Amino acid sequence: MAEQLTGTKALFISTNYGIEQDELVVPLNSLRDQGVDTTVAAVKDAPIETLVGDKDPGDKVTPVTTLANVSADDFDILVIPGGTINADSLRTEKDAVELVKAFKAAGKPIAAICHGPWLFAEADVARGKKLTSYPSLQTDLRNAGAEWADEEVRVCDHEGFVTITSRDPDDLDAFVGAVSKVLAGSTEPVNA
Repeated sequence: MAEQLTGTKALFISTNYGIEQDELVVPLNSLRDQGVDTTVAAVKDAPIETLVGDKDPGDKVTPVTTLANVSADDFDILVIPGGTINADSLRTEKDAVELVKAFKAAGKPIAAICHGPWLFAEADVARGKKLTSYPSLQTDLRNAGAEWADEEVRVCDHEGFVTITSRDPDDLDAFVGAVSKVLAGSTEPVNA
């Protein structure tokens, strides 16, 4: 699949503290290995301090830019990793909310795992979508107009843009596989 993904560009967004390590590092490295040009943008121009299991310190990841300095025009997909602290803080960041809205407006895919879909509710892009997430978000996503299900991955092309969502780090293989398929041009819904 690397040949199909060479030349595509993925934007990963994060706060500078509290992101679940594997939800950033695993998809980031996997997409890079498949030839995707990846960019990590954070709230501030400072290292991202990841966590393991929302509590133990993880690796530090260096962003290459800030949320304020990126545009949906320059990327093929937006990836929103989770982590309870990260996702709760990220949804209060105007630049993050505006990026989600811009990707939707451009008809570009948005992928989110674990607590990442909180940003869908905040940006009002969940309405009419079939989504999954960490189970504690199901009420928020349903209240935002989504159909929620407890599944390892959901791909939905409703409302003119594709969303890819997963529940937690145990679903990373399915999540990365779905992101790769969408980047390769597949818009086939999963669990339609």
